[in-house]
Amino acid sequence: MTDLTSPVTGLKGIGKETAGHLEALGIETIADLLWTFPHRHEDFRLKDLAQTPHNERVTVECKVEREPTILFLGRNKSRLQVTVLAGRHLVKVVFFNQGYLKQKLLPGAIITVTGKWDRGRQVINGTSVTFGPKTEQVDFEPVYSLKGLIPQKRFRKYMRQALDDMGAEIPDAIPLHIQEAYKLAPIADGLEGIHFPLDAGHAKQARRRFAYEELLFFQLRIQALRKIRKDSEHGTIIQYDLQKLRAFIASLPYELTAAQKRVVNEICKDLKEPHRMNRLLQGDVGSGKTVVAAICLYGAVTAGFQGALMAPTEILAEQHAENLTEWFEPFGVRVALLSGSTKTKERRLLLEELANGSIDILIGTHALIQPDVIFSKLGFVITDEQHRFGVEQRRILRDKGDNPDVLFMTATPIPRTLAITAFGEMDVSIIDEMPAGRKQIETHWMKKEQFGSVLSKLEMELAAGRQAYAICPLIEESDKLDVQNAVEIYEQLATYFSGRYHVGLMHGRLTADEKDAVMRAFSEGAIDVLVSTTVVEVGVNVPNATFMLVYDAERFGLAQLHQLRGRVGRGEHQSYCVLLADPKSDEGKERMQSMTETNDGFRLAEKDLELRGPGDFFGRKQSGLPDFKVADLVHDYRILETARKDAIEMLETDAFWQHDDYQALRTMLEQSGVLQGERFD
Repeated sequence: MTDLTSPVTGLKGIGKETAGHLEALGIETIADLLWTFPHRHEDFRLKDLAQTPHNERVTVECKVEREPTILFLGRNKSRLQVTVLAGRHLVKVVFFNQGYLKQKLLPGAIITVTGKWDRGRQVINGTSVTFGPKTEQVDFEPVYSLKGLIPQKRFRKYMRQALDDMGAEIPDAIPLHIQEAYKLAPIADGLEGIHFPLDAGHAKQARRRFAYEELLFFQLRIQALRKIRKDSEHGTIIQYDLQKLRAFIASLPYELTAAQKRVVNEICKDLKEPHRMNRLLQGDVGSGKTVVAAICLYGAVTAGFQGALMAPTEILAEQHAENLTEWFEPFGVRVALLSGSTKTKERRLLLEELANGSIDILIGTHALIQPDVIFSKLGFVITDEQHRFGVEQRRILRDKGDNPDVLFMTATPIPRTLAITAFGEMDVSIIDEMPAGRKQIETHWMKKEQFGSVLSKLEMELAAGRQAYAICPLIEESDKLDVQNAVEIYEQLATYFSGRYHVGLMHGRLTADEKDAVMRAFSEGAIDVLVSTTVVEVGVNVPNATFMLVYDAERFGLAQLHQLRGRVGRGEHQSYCVLLADPKSDEGKERMQSMTETNDGFRLAEKDLELRGPGDFFGRKQSGLPDFKVADLVHDYRILETARKDAIEMLETDAFWQHDDYQALRTMLEQSGVLQGERFD
């Protein structure tokens, strides 16, 4: 008996050869076939050219006005052009390599043409033509990603047969009461609407149903994993001294922002919980994450625990150690720094004091995760710029305590939809407010022919005793990309400023020690202009740097440009960011414009997500995001929020674990490996 798990050969007309082609597309069973969704629908509804935007696909019924002309462009290539009357519009239709149509396109003939509308030239670039008025009832035709293995028409035939044969047997994973509450299409109607919609509304409703289903499945996995961790892992209960914590906060040189206070409360609440904290702290460059980290570290120390803070570079670790030592010294808290540069004798003594509890807070780089680094009573772990460390590195540090509370910090603003998707197993805290009195960085978009005036402004800043960055996309000259490179820019600026200012060079091919040496020279003022690739994107704090010049800025995403801009504006002086760019695309121009309009990293992150999509936002390989068939994290953020809320509520109810309505969802969780065969109610 044929069912959804049967091989596709169970459908009429699919033999061994076709099954092989389908297998190459990832389709082995009838269920695989039904859940291979079209990536778009061809719209064959008749349109009025007056209402059709430029470059949009259009289908029009028209009359041939003149005999077509044909131009031969070489071997087997031709361009046929015919003038037609479409409604009130006299336009031209062009067909490439379809010379045989010349005999059929006779003056007076009624034809239906589909193609792309070039509004400026009043030309339709035809892709198909039928003779006579439009009679077909099909207005929307599915188009699948078939890699040329199977013709679209034949694939549609197989899909039609699968739906006709199996439609009534397909189990619906979404319980009926949820379908009714959200007006979601039942599964059979949803599949019909996604593959063969009657109209645009039918297709939209079907898409909405499957977007919710995908996001609900995903959120159930995320929330189940989160619940298992909370219920099965004992945590460290940190009963901090509230009075001491308040005294420490009062001693800080500035008032906390409302956002910092809110985040401190969220973290401190977690410290007292019996389960392990697993929290992501997001905050724009300069929003005050380090102060929040210091307050919470001090809380752990008042409860008798040690804290650890791991940073990606030595110079960043040194800056953290310098700040925390200054803040904690009046309170008798001992801070130590451990890095690859720590001398052997000093390291041995430091490790002894760490093991006997004399050191309260240890700050360092990857050196913290070496086997001989042993804490006396580690209760709180912070990882700064967490994306710069691997999962295993973060785990090793965490394992140096008895399930210590963990806080991950990042200065990369992440849109909420991505935060609750990519980091859904974490709690997320956001510092979305900048400290009072901080000067806005002035951002200007300049064309390359304006470089002379840019150089003049740079000289003015250097003459005032300030420092500058010059950022380039590549290290060396490339034949493939016409973009400025760091070596060339370094040589140009070093020659231009020779005898007046010192120019340094940093890029990803330098060793870690070489990079640290360059950054240290820059932070100490020995280098006036630092030419670099994006390796300065995260990390060092140089308050005297007031000028950021980004060459070929159109090659960077908004999030990256914002990170680069955040390297300046960290001191008392007005800072400037100049984007040198000649973008060719509308998207590139929009990015440049967005950078000049706002300094809000979260607004820019949302815009970046909208322009580039989730995969490119994080980097396709590193994104950690699932490949959704239908759901779109940019446009479906409300559905995502709803699915997340529903998943959390479902997992807390007895009904989810007992009623048949939820059987398909329970099965999905079991098959995903999250439950590992166990319930956790």
